[in-house]
Amino acid sequence: MSQSPARQRDQLTPGPEQAWREFSKAVFEPGALDAKTKQLIAVAVAHVTQCPYCIDGHTPSAKRAGATEAEVMEAVWVAAEMRAGGAVAHSHRALDAFDTARDPE
Repeated sequence: MSQSPARQRDQLTPGPEQAWREFSKAVFEPGALDAKTKQLIAVAVAHVTQCPYCIDGHTPSAKRAGATEAEVMEAVWVAAEMRAGGAVAHSHRALDAFDTARDPE
């Protein structure tokens, strides 16, 4: 069996891998936002970026930080609305393109 991607990254580039781990740890430490809120944000962002590994990692972390299943689902719905909002916000481009397109002959 081959080694894990994390171990392979660490062997190939130990400096950046360690820096990444330290950065990640620092980001998720409680500060102005508590750990639960940060993990719920991570769950939402993971859905927008469509990263299954992030979803698999941050959802249990959110639960361990005290998030409920309902809070996780609300975070996912916020992410869905924000992702869809981009399409709605850019709809003017389609309308502008339609207005400038030649009419059929």
